[in-house]
Amino acid sequence: MPADDDPAEAFREPRYTRLLVRAPSLALCVGYAALAAVATAALAAFPDLRGIEFLPVLAFVFLGPALLGGLLTVPLAEALGGRLSWRRSFLLAATAAAVPLPILLTERIAVFAVPGLAPPAGAFLLFLLGPVLWFRHMSLFGLSRPDHLRSLPASVIQPLLSFLGVLVIVHVTGPLVLEGGAFLVLGFLGCALLLRVADRPLRREFGTSGVALIRPVLDHINLRDPGATAELERFFDRFSVPADLRLTLIGIRSGGRTKATIVLPTVHPGPFAALGASDLPRKLADRLGPEAGMVFAPHTPCNHDLDLPTEAEVARVGDAAVALLRSLPVVGSSLAGPLVRSSADSFARGQRLGDAVLVTVTQAPAPTDDIDFAIVDPLVRASAERSPRLALIDAHNSYVEGQGDLTYATPNAEKLRRDIGAAAAAAEAATVNGPFRFGVAARTNYSLQAHGIGPTGIRAWVIEVAGKRSAHVLIDGNNLILGLRAPILEALAPLVTEAEVMTTDNHIVHEVDGGINPVGERYPGPALARDVKAVVEAAIADLSEATAASGSVGIPSVRVLQPAWTQRLLTSLGDTVSVFGTMLLTTYLLVVASSLVVLQSVH
Repeated sequence: MPADDDPAEAFREPRYTRLLVRAPSLALCVGYAALAAVATAALAAFPDLRGIEFLPVLAFVFLGPALLGGLLTVPLAEALGGRLSWRRSFLLAATAAAVPLPILLTERIAVFAVPGLAPPAGAFLLFLLGPVLWFRHMSLFGLSRPDHLRSLPASVIQPLLSFLGVLVIVHVTGPLVLEGGAFLVLGFLGCALLLRVADRPLRREFGTSGVALIRPVLDHINLRDPGATAELERFFDRFSVPADLRLTLIGIRSGGRTKATIVLPTVHPGPFAALGASDLPRKLADRLGPEAGMVFAPHTPCNHDLDLPTEAEVARVGDAAVALLRSLPVVGSSLAGPLVRSSADSFARGQRLGDAVLVTVTQAPAPTDDIDFAIVDPLVRASAERSPRLALIDAHNSYVEGQGDLTYATPNAEKLRRDIGAAAAAAEAATVNGPFRFGVAARTNYSLQAHGIGPTGIRAWVIEVAGKRSAHVLIDGNNLILGLRAPILEALAPLVTEAEVMTTDNHIVHEVDGGINPVGERYPGPALARDVKAVVEAAIADLSEATAASGSVGIPSVRVLQPAWTQRLLTSLGDTVSVFGTMLLTTYLLVVASSLVVLQSVH
């Protein structure tokens, strides 16, 4: 367990994305199915089941149906237009085999206390099948296909095999068969009620079935399935509106080629996974191509209101960046300066780079997160056609959940505007008329699951001017855990005069179990600091004389998600999770209680 002062300790509560956790390996899922079947059969037959032995119960009612159900569910689902992986099929079989355990435990205790309460063996085994169908159909309706008629055959296969197994080991009568059929019907009705009620929040708010979105979400995350991606982007695009955005870009040239490109669109890299503007740093780097050198796409001051819903809108921004880069002069300016701030408590640090002043903003060491677009957009637009133009970065580097957002017309928003102006003025005052040297480096051998770092990894640029070196480090992740910025900067102190560490706010990291997944939660801070130091050392080794040129362009009528739409979606998801949790227990108990009524009525 982490120590009390471990920065990652703040991130232990469950997230919505825990619902999207990937299944274990196929071998483990098969093993779980066998283990669950053995445990359930052992409890069902202990200390005895009115003369029926353990092995027949295990083979015909639990283990055989679980393994055969795992094998048959996939082809049945696919034959009816669904989709399910083998891993999920056997994990479902394992979980369904374990569903009767609470009922069995309760029945064993009751029968131990009052032996006369014991129902007939065959009827009792069939009684367990209603909750099994309830669980399987609930799962397959979301995971495979949200259609009762087309999902039911795959849902019923495991309990139906158990039904047939019961009939093999007990004396078959017409009433017993009808009784078993009634239990299955009650299980299906309980599931249908659960799905209908749990779907209401999203249907009420967005006119869409939330359950119907589960499969495309899983297919997008696990398979990057183009059809699933298109279906989800159509959903997001339904709620988008046009907005006039701005793109600022700085090109660094050295040795007759573009060595690096800093691209700053007013686009938020969400909503999640690789949908729309999520994974924006990689998408922009791919669009700009090798001619752009090493591409840096830091987070700009904006929030989820400027998420792009589709790849087509991202392509428009990327194409604008390509055109802007190609329009820059071949020989840029040699003007540059050190990284400076106007005061110790300033939210902003500025640095002259060619015909631009690059200003990086953060509230660190206090929490810092998204900045309302309206706070700083007038400053960027006002500087677009003058020199030096303003290029703004939100460092996004000090995370505490629910804290650090800067909203319009608040005292901190006004302070930010003043600090940006002061930092820009300080950077202009510190400008040196070259030459300057510029170096870049990157490390990309990270994974979302192990490190919480996206595809573009850790990148750094270093500027050396008038004997002073400054470094900007960009980590492809969603914010940096509070307290990690300081040790990273301390690790860089022997290498450079000034430094800043930033994150891209790439929402691709949200597809990993744990949701927000800030940098430092999965990857220890000391290891992260060592990696950052190594990347900066490589960038220093890459230093060469360079020039810089910048440009700014408006991109009209780009479709973005409606203002506060993401908050509406999260609220509806929260309502759905809350309702689902309540109805899960309610309908389970309802299926058990109604089945008990049938059992007592017949026996």
